[in-house]
Amino acid sequence: MPFTASLAELQVEASCPICLEYLRDPVTTDCGHNFCGSCIHQCWEDLQDILPCPVCLHHCPDRNLKRNMQLGHMTGIVKQLLARRSKRKLREEKALCEQHSQALALFCEKDLELLCPQCKVSPGHRGHPLTPIEQAAAGHRKKLKSYIEPLQKQVEDTEKVLKMQISNLFELRRKVENRKHKLYSDFEQFKHFLGKEQSAVHIRLLTEENHVQEKIIESKNQMLDHHSTLRSLLSEITEKCLQTDLDLLTGIESIHNTYEHLQPPAAFSYELKKEVCSLPPQYFGLQKMISTFQVDLTLDPETAHHTLLISQDRKTATFQKMKPSHAYNPQAFTSYPAVLSCEGFEAGRHFWQVEVTGTGEWSLVQLEDPEGREEFFFAFSGISSLDTKAKF
Repeated sequence: MPFTASLAELQVEASCPICLEYLRDPVTTDCGHNFCGSCIHQCWEDLQDILPCPVCLHHCPDRNLKRNMQLGHMTGIVKQLLARRSKRKLREEKALCEQHSQALALFCEKDLELLCPQCKVSPGHRGHPLTPIEQAAAGHRKKLKSYIEPLQKQVEDTEKVLKMQISNLFELRRKVENRKHKLYSDFEQFKHFLGKEQSAVHIRLLTEENHVQEKIIESKNQMLDHHSTLRSLLSEITEKCLQTDLDLLTGIESIHNTYEHLQPPAAFSYELKKEVCSLPPQYFGLQKMISTFQVDLTLDPETAHHTLLISQDRKTATFQKMKPSHAYNPQAFTSYPAVLSCEGFEAGRHFWQVEVTGTGEWSLVQLEDPEGREEFFFAFSGISSLDTKAKF
């Protein structure tokens, strides 16, 4: 039995994780996993920059994988070993009861144990249904054979689901890549207005990708474990049916329990969110309107309070606590830090966009000059910082 299990494990190691057949022209990735050369290249057929390992998702640098000649020879040896392994009859030995040293001739159907004639009358088996070994073996052999076809069907179904999960993993990658390209194209049209939104959407998308990816990998690993269990149990039952009556009935309870408690893991399904970022249709018309009627405003240094430093481009006002060092200007504000704009408007509706840094309070007021034109009035108040700035 240990030899059979070891041979089954060797058979799994010599199989491709993608097609589940024996490795053909095996290649090895940087992460150490082995695949058929044709299978791995078929998986990467529609991919460009990102080439993930189908088992662990490690990113491979390129498609040029080295052939594993030694693994190919080992796979050939495994195939020959399985082909040459013939059915052989085990010599039937006269098994004796360990407790009474008598020949085992009966089988307890309740406890699933081999018994000798003296065990038959023991208190532990009194009243239990007992049958001769030959009859018990025939019945259990028939029951074990009834397991084979359902197990084979479960193996086939598991292989199909496993292939589907692997395909879903690559489909997820493809959809995410397509979604990224579409998002990038959309954001290029208005990235000045939605730069922060672009980063947030990418984070949500990557989070969703990682979550779905973890679920798919978890489901795939569960399928692999279940598939390995099914193959091992199928191999064990097939081997068991070829054994003698005594060996067949020895340990039969474990096989029955394993088969009766088989529970295939549920396959994980997913669906990416369809809507990632959407804008109202009037957004683009609004931006066109703004660009059409936009007016460049500047500050008038002649009206600036002595604590306000106006930049050369007249776009920035910086508050600085200092004493006046320049000549008196009758147009400048003297009672509080404030400055007027150079431009005025005779009619229309207006809005102002101001960037303020530092601490303190500020206000923006629309006034009417002596000529009837409207201009804006910007003032600092409650200032507690020396580097408060306002950019228009």
